[in-house]
Amino acid sequence: MRLYTFLLFVLAFVSCKNEPKHQLPETIEGKELELKYAEGFSVEYTKDYFTYVTIKKPWPNAEKEYPYLFTNSKLTTDELGNKKNDGFDFGIQTPIKRLVVTSTTHIPALELLGVEYTLVGFPGTDYISSEKTRQRIDNGKIRELGKNEGINTEVLLELNPDVVIGFGVDGVNKTFETIKKAGIPVIYNGDWVESSALAKAEWIKFFGVLFNKEKEADSIFNQIENDYLEAKKMAQQAKNQPTVLSGAMQKDVWYLPNGSSPEAQFLKDANVNYLWSETTGNGSLALSFESVFEKAKDADLWLSPSYYSSLEQLEKANALYTNFEAFKNKNIYTFANTTGETGGVLYYELGTARPDLVLKDLIKICHPELLEGYTPYFFKQLN
Repeated sequence: MRLYTFLLFVLAFVSCKNEPKHQLPETIEGKELELKYAEGFSVEYTKDYFTYVTIKKPWPNAEKEYPYLFTNSKLTTDELGNKKNDGFDFGIQTPIKRLVVTSTTHIPALELLGVEYTLVGFPGTDYISSEKTRQRIDNGKIRELGKNEGINTEVLLELNPDVVIGFGVDGVNKTFETIKKAGIPVIYNGDWVESSALAKAEWIKFFGVLFNKEKEADSIFNQIENDYLEAKKMAQQAKNQPTVLSGAMQKDVWYLPNGSSPEAQFLKDANVNYLWSETTGNGSLALSFESVFEKAKDADLWLSPSYYSSLEQLEKANALYTNFEAFKNKNIYTFANTTGETGGVLYYELGTARPDLVLKDLIKICHPELLEGYTPYFFKQLN
């Protein structure tokens, strides 16, 4: 700890001596960044132009935290160096100018902050749905990096990004280790591990730190939060609570959200009767067809029936699906049919950043009398 403090002092001294000061916004200097919902990261600012970011939970059951140190003072390359201590990557310069991200959920944050032009590479560009970012891909400004589990490190090193934003399921990723050994910091993003929709959306503040746009990120999130809470409040005006079924079979198992999941929270906030709302646990529920049918055969609505995109597909997959009242009444809705130009599912990209739109979709489907004039953004009825 003493060594870390000494190095921090040395870096701060060099910065203050050689360059003019680039002050942080007065409202946050020397403080922690306020987070209302997110628990997977924290941000602390020093008065010496350094930002201390800790990724607390990059994946489920993570056994350690990942600390990173940034500076918004202009240091020379030698001063930035590879100074490391106790796992810190010292002197990552902000704002980031060249960036690689590895999940489509990262794309909306860049666009909302107006920094999508910094993105230079992505693994699996066909999965990106945003028209704005697709145009940059088509213009050759964003390189294809192969598959996420096996990023083309040769191309990535050629791009020489300032930072790679990665995600992992267990912390074992040889590609990321190769990238770090080449001197390129890899920062884990754990938005997907958060336990609520608003907590996931609040990770825009993490990206705000990378680009010195904390105020903009805070303002954007506050608007999303306000719209979400207003929609939730409106849903309470509904006179009826339709019963809801979700998920579908994979082989002999029916997977559907447990009652404590973010997906079930959406349904609760939409003021519907999700038939498994009382369940708890990690991950999805795994049930037999018989148990699901017994409980949900008369359900009013069937939401997110796995990857099926039509009633015909659903019936061909399993004729027993036709026995549900929701199938007979064609009251089945999916987000799988709202895709980008190259087939990427928009929900998987934008849904995390815009939970207000997801909630409004569900409210409009479940309570058609509310949100007059609103057209669902992600969800469409199966034909």
